[in-house]
Amino acid sequence: MDQLIEKLYTLVENACKSDSNIFGYGIWSHHIKPMISLGQKLADDYGGDKEIITISILLHDLVSIEDENNYKEHHIIGSERAEKLLLKNNYPKDKIEKVKSCILNHRSSVNNCKNAIEEVIVADADAIIHLTEVSSLFYAAYVQMKKSIEEGQKWIKKKLEKDYLKLSEKSREKYGNEFKVFIKILE
Repeated sequence: MDQLIEKLYTLVENACKSDSNIFGYGIWSHHIKPMISLGQKLADDYGGDKEIITISILLHDLVSIEDENNYKEHHIIGSERAEKLLLKNNYPKDKIEKVKSCILNHRSSVNNCKNAIEEVIVADADAIIHLTEVSSLFYAAYVQMKKSIEEGQKWIKKKLEKDYLKLSEKSREKYGNEFKVFIKILE
């Protein structure tokens, strides 16, 4: 299985290096890569299949990195793309379904029901990483989106508030103070 993860790691990192990636390489260095470590930590804390979590994290944003037109529906398109990639690599069908559900339910802007702990962990890691890598939100707001100071401040605050609301109860208890501090700073 390590070979598959290594293969996916290379695939995603190379997509992040591509000139067509509108998010820049930072989506790898300040979002996906640190999210893998965070997902592993949450798996230890909450219980969860680390393999499913790692694969889901690697693939959760891939289709929007490869094509910005996929961003709005990247959770749906990404779930389908993950299935094709994993089938091609002879990954077990039952595990593919778990990865697909994690990707489908990871977005804070889409309030899907999470039925498995792996889905909760991937969604929580996707939200928490914005807090632990908050500089990436500033980069997105001010460099990529070219927002004014006030617009950027509102956008980042709204993003963190949305992320906080998306967290599982356990993660809200664990990371709630950090979210509240950043939100207070942005007021």
